[in-house]
Amino acid sequence: MGTPEFAVETLQALVENDYNVVAVVTQPDKPVGRHGSVLQPSQVKQYAVAHSLPVLQPEKMKDPAFIEQLRSYNANLQVVVAFRMLPEVVWAMPEYGTFNVHAALLPQYRGAAPINWAVINGETQTGVTTFFLDHDIDTGRIILKKPFAIPDDADVEYVYDGLMHLGAQLCLETLEAIIAANGHPASVAQDNIAADDSGFTQTVRESLLSSAALKKAPKIFKETCEIDWMKPVKQVYDFIRGLSPVPGAWTTLVAPDSKETVLKIYKSRKTDKAGQGSGTISTDGKALYISAADALLEIVELQLAGKKRMLARDFLNGMKGIETYRVKKK
Repeated sequence: MGTPEFAVETLQALVENDYNVVAVVTQPDKPVGRHGSVLQPSQVKQYAVAHSLPVLQPEKMKDPAFIEQLRSYNANLQVVVAFRMLPEVVWAMPEYGTFNVHAALLPQYRGAAPINWAVINGETQTGVTTFFLDHDIDTGRIILKKPFAIPDDADVEYVYDGLMHLGAQLCLETLEAIIAANGHPASVAQDNIAADDSGFTQTVRESLLSSAALKKAPKIFKETCEIDWMKPVKQVYDFIRGLSPVPGAWTTLVAPDSKETVLKIYKSRKTDKAGQGSGTISTDGKALYISAADALLEIVELQLAGKKRMLARDFLNGMKGIETYRVKKK
């Protein structure tokens, strides 16, 4: 069960390792185009069709017709990657249950956008977790975990690709553990980590217990992506790379005549140069800077609304007098 490219990697691993994938469940085709007259299948569906796998696309997961059809496949196990919340009638159906491949080191970063929030928050490590589904979102018993380092210059695309491959690998290891244990592999309740070693290394247990205040990963909306220039330069830098390239961090560029234009920023660099007030724009003729709360942030790649993505130096060539502009404070 999955929809985006992230889930395709795991499905492909199952197919190429000769697991018997009896069916694939994905989202209904999505209307695209100016008038929504064209239906675009999910990337998971495209892969499934290309490999002659049966595809189910329920509008509602509790639809009796879908439940009956799903049950007819008599699956021993269900694997979920980047899909949607499932009702108990679905996740409890197989004899070995249902496990999820989640792009974070649970219990940290439960939610819809764990990769983005890990980078936004300046984490140096994230990872992938497999866990059995239960009644709440991302709270089930943990089966396996694998860490993944986040370099300081990495954006979401880099981490997404790394976790996509790591998740497929961890899925296969989880399947092997489930098969070897006749459906009952060692697992650990997320709210009772300290009381149950279950084969976890000391490092993993410490990572699970490392923060009393769990960080969440809620869904990201357009308004989430607006840059707050009143924050320190490190936080603004992490925020930009945590949303690059999709959906993209943005700010509002204000001209001397008060005309406003949305400006997306895809890549930046931290500096230790003193700023001149949050939101102030400056240039040395070669580089473009915007002041955060404590220092200047160099803007490397950007995109004005209605224009192509470009390097800041090319932007400067076409934007004379940029110092007379400013960016709006959030």
